[in-house]
Amino acid sequence: MTATTAARIGSAVPRTSDLRRRWERFLSNRLSVAGLGFLVLLVATALVGPGLLERAFGLEPYGLTCDILEPPGPRHPLGCDELGRDVLARLLIGGRISLFVGILVAFLVTVLGLVFGAIAGFFGGSVDNLLMRFTDTMLAMPTFFIVLAAAALLGPSLLNTVIIIGATHWMGTARLIRSEFLSLREREFVTAARASGAGNLRIIGHILRNVTATLTVAATLAVASGVLTESALSFLGLGTQPPDASWGYMLSSAQNYIWVNPLLGVYPGLLVMLTVLAVNFVGEGIRDALDPRLTR
Repeated sequence: MTATTAARIGSAVPRTSDLRRRWERFLSNRLSVAGLGFLVLLVATALVGPGLLERAFGLEPYGLTCDILEPPGPRHPLGCDELGRDVLARLLIGGRISLFVGILVAFLVTVLGLVFGAIAGFFGGSVDNLLMRFTDTMLAMPTFFIVLAAAALLGPSLLNTVIIIGATHWMGTARLIRSEFLSLREREFVTAARASGAGNLRIIGHILRNVTATLTVAATLAVASGVLTESALSFLGLGTQPPDASWGYMLSSAQNYIWVNPLLGVYPGLLVMLTVLAVNFVGEGIRDALDPRLTR
């Protein structure tokens, strides 16, 4: 067997039988399956729900289609808000924005964490010390206060929200990827790749294939962190701005009417809680399915 062949075998993707076993292992976790089902339903309704409501019932998320603080009824199943807008339509369009922010934050967190962690773990030495001391410094800072200060400085907007959250939540992913690289760079397939004359970029590519599982779990959990932090920023008036809607902004608007119509705050708060729980359950299921030490 040549060194190149050994390197390819060491970094090969799972076979079909392995993928089937991992999928069956994921399906054996009822909470993960329930979380995945909830997320699929949530994404589907957020994407197509507002359009269907508008075409079928004339309910617009931004239009004043009912009386102020109208209670739930046949025309408006969840009632209306303080300006006379349908709550159900706004929850669906708010879910689209909140999930969009969560996915973009997860992408940014994953990219930054992968770059810092891969470089530190692969090269080691002074490069590792420099990058990890910077990472430790970021971890030692009160993250949410930095997020608040940056949001106040840059101004509230959807793009700024994504950038701020992503730039302050990548450190855990970076340390996780670094530890994987430190372990994998000593494996036989890396030695074989070096012996075959492969360059650093090609070897890093081989190692990346072996950290896909860890990276997938980290990215999944980053979605929940993004949704939760965006909701907190919007609640404080530093995230989504009117007339756009997000669950956090709806919570902020509802606090003035908590004694008049408490359901205005219950609906978005419940969706935030269920979404974060569902994402965490799915992340745990993916982690268990991809963990080679588990045999169930």
